[in-house]
Amino acid sequence: MGVPLSPTYRNGQVSFWRGSAEQASPRPPLEGDLQTDVAIVGAGYTGLWTAYYLKTASPGLRIAVLEARHAGYGASGRNGGWLSGELGGSRERYAAESSRDAVLRMQRAVIDSIDEVTGVAQAEGIDADITRSGLLYTALTQSQHHRLADMVAHRRAWGSTEDDLRLLTGAEMRSRITVSGARAMAFSPHGARIHPYRLATGLAAAVERLGVRIYENTPVLGIAPRTARTAHGTVSADYVLRATEGFTAGLPGARRQWLPMNSVMIATEPLPEQTWQRIGWNGSELLGTQGHAFLYAQRTRDGRIAIGGRGNPYRYGSRTDTDAAARPGDVRALWNSLTAMFPDVGDSAVAHSWCGALGVARDWCATVRLDHRSGLGTAGGYAGHGLAMANLAGRALRDLVLRHDTDLTALPCVGRTVRTWEPEPLRWIGVQALYALYRRADRNELHGPDTSRLARIADAVSGR
Repeated sequence: MGVPLSPTYRNGQVSFWRGSAEQASPRPPLEGDLQTDVAIVGAGYTGLWTAYYLKTASPGLRIAVLEARHAGYGASGRNGGWLSGELGGSRERYAAESSRDAVLRMQRAVIDSIDEVTGVAQAEGIDADITRSGLLYTALTQSQHHRLADMVAHRRAWGSTEDDLRLLTGAEMRSRITVSGARAMAFSPHGARIHPYRLATGLAAAVERLGVRIYENTPVLGIAPRTARTAHGTVSADYVLRATEGFTAGLPGARRQWLPMNSVMIATEPLPEQTWQRIGWNGSELLGTQGHAFLYAQRTRDGRIAIGGRGNPYRYGSRTDTDAAARPGDVRALWNSLTAMFPDVGDSAVAHSWCGALGVARDWCATVRLDHRSGLGTAGGYAGHGLAMANLAGRALRDLVLRHDTDLTALPCVGRTVRTWEPEPLRWIGVQALYALYRRADRNELHGPDTSRLARIADAVSGR
């Protein structure tokens, strides 16, 4: 099946989000060596939130943010716009390293981060289109229905209540949204639609107003204790905080730390009102499926559907893209998935496609670390749940730098050490095989009621 493309169709150029936002004037690069208190590598959510909270807590700190391209260039400007209370990682794995109570505190802290992000955006005048309407989990097959019920039961075992997550009745499903072939849905209030690029650029402007210096087009070539070496000079700092997430592999010595998992998105043209009348979706809830090849979507403020999923999951050698262009086959797969769920959208066209990399740790759990002896710190590995987790990590890094023992520094994600990914070619072979199994499992489950054994094998191999 071909993909209808808008006459103004664009592929790459960071994302649809960037194309639909006002563009800030380019910031100048670093010119010569610099001495500062805190150097932050990366002007995405993690780096900008860390700078924001450090500067508001300690206005006298000299803080410099070093960005290879421009603020919001990476995953922060390309993601699906899901500000959700989803935990980045396995509750059981976090609990094995800490305690059940610590995991429950972390879950609550992630949920509270939705209010935190919303509050800062309001206080700083950031128009990020934050619409807190919750999150719909959708089952499209009988096996997905079983997994959805299991997920609700699992969350109950970890302290969730009906107010946090519940299965919807058939009438409730139909009143919210019409998804073709939907077998079941669950609803969580802990989710908000957001325009991710506007949040990133708004944060960048906010930290500059506080006195933080952002140097764009300043790629960092190497990080050492209390030193960040760039193409334009060397930055010396008491603390050097790496906030590069999916782009971490480009730094010397960090190629195997976090796997850059690629995701692809498309955005439709604005859909006509009669199409929305048939679809519903008037509450603007976030929408996700229970397939092994996970799909995530939102209804944008201007009446489009933006949907994403795993495309080419991994590039050999942990390479990342340079222009965010999506492969035609990945665009076609997303279009087919979208029109299968919403057949009426087939009369529309794709206006934009793009891709991006997110950081995945070998155990699929997030990490926040700081070594006071070397001054080196890092945060990331959010595995696709970075909007709320990055805010939480920024506040935790603030407390670590300022040597404050707080509830945040006691969370299970803080201070973790994770083993590195396998060397090539094992890394590439493993990830390609993993997602081939997941895709085959999704196809098999179209004809059977149970979760495919292939998916169970893939879960065991991946360590998820």
